[in-house]
Amino acid sequence: MSLHYGTETPTMSPHRIALLFNANKVYDRQIIAGIGDYLKSTRMVWDLFMEEDFRSRTVGIQNWRGDGIIADYDDPTVAEALSGLPIPVVAVGGSYANESQYPAKVPYVATDNVELVRLAYVHLIEQGLQHFAFYGLPPLPGNRWAQEREVAFCNMVEHDGLQGIVYRGSQTSAGGWGLAQEEMVSWVRSLPKPIGIITVTDARARQLLQACVVADTPVPEQIAVVGIDNDPIAQLLGRIPLSSVIQGAEEMGRRAAQILHQMLHGGDHSNVRIVVPPAGLSVQTSSLHQPLKSPHVMRARHYIRQYAHLGIKTEQVAQYVGISRSLLEEHFKRELKKTVHDTILEHKLEMARGMLSDTSMPLAEIAVRCGFTTLQYMYAVFRRVYNCTPREFVKSARG
Repeated sequence: MSLHYGTETPTMSPHRIALLFNANKVYDRQIIAGIGDYLKSTRMVWDLFMEEDFRSRTVGIQNWRGDGIIADYDDPTVAEALSGLPIPVVAVGGSYANESQYPAKVPYVATDNVELVRLAYVHLIEQGLQHFAFYGLPPLPGNRWAQEREVAFCNMVEHDGLQGIVYRGSQTSAGGWGLAQEEMVSWVRSLPKPIGIITVTDARARQLLQACVVADTPVPEQIAVVGIDNDPIAQLLGRIPLSSVIQGAEEMGRRAAQILHQMLHGGDHSNVRIVVPPAGLSVQTSSLHQPLKSPHVMRARHYIRQYAHLGIKTEQVAQYVGISRSLLEEHFKRELKKTVHDTILEHKLEMARGMLSDTSMPLAEIAVRCGFTTLQYMYAVFRRVYNCTPREFVKSARG
């Protein structure tokens, strides 16, 4: 599949560039977006090649008649296939504590694995937590970046005189998912609580949040979770909004494209190594640990986060907790200074605020998804709480 960028002229034929990425992953897509942004901003003339299904394949790459390549070197088979090619190659991947892990004589743009973990770790410390765990991946040649993040976590907790807990689980597949989830639920139940958990990716974070639901363990009161990637799909599929570290992947793409651009015009960048820090942290409900004294309030909020969008009432929450409605209301007023109904409504509003950023979604659909009985009721709640309509709220939030 070829993609043309820039303005072609009769005297200039575009450079033919291959992008070897698995664009089915959010991290790779963001890098590609950064490459595209560089091309548009500089009005470069490149003819980009990618596989039609957006996967990275190297079969026959030695015979490819092109001018340059930008590739994901986290996959060791890619690095091996591209070694010795007579055209400029720019590598993109994870950072390494051991300098020898970087490819020799190939310019390399890396995401800062240590800082990704540090940003999540510091955030969990700021929530007042004293126990910490890491949910990673089984060690495989293509998961070296995950191993780097795991080691970074272990070093951080050891430096602080703490005992970090590491859980790798298993590679997920449809056939083995049931057993994998059972094992994860057992792990969740065995953890000291409250605890903060950093997951190696948002995909792993989503699995962890599902296990917390099955284990009936409140998030974030008992387990606070921070992922890495800020993947919108993980947010869409999860019941609890996920806090996540935002990788500087688009900046990585821009830097990689800039290096290749210079190499195509004779620049020697064989020893260049750039480590790009994370772009920030998206803080959502999953990590906002709030110490609560009442176990009844913890269980109630756990239930509300899962089912507020289904239009649950106070009576159903009390039934789940196992106490009377009046007693549950007393616990809420003492602990949170608000009613159960107010807490349900707050969660509906939180969901609505997140969905309103998608201007293509009809307001009536947002109202239904968030558990409001009608669009008119959602309008009334927004006017009462924020003194504006839902769309006006979005405009004011954007400044």
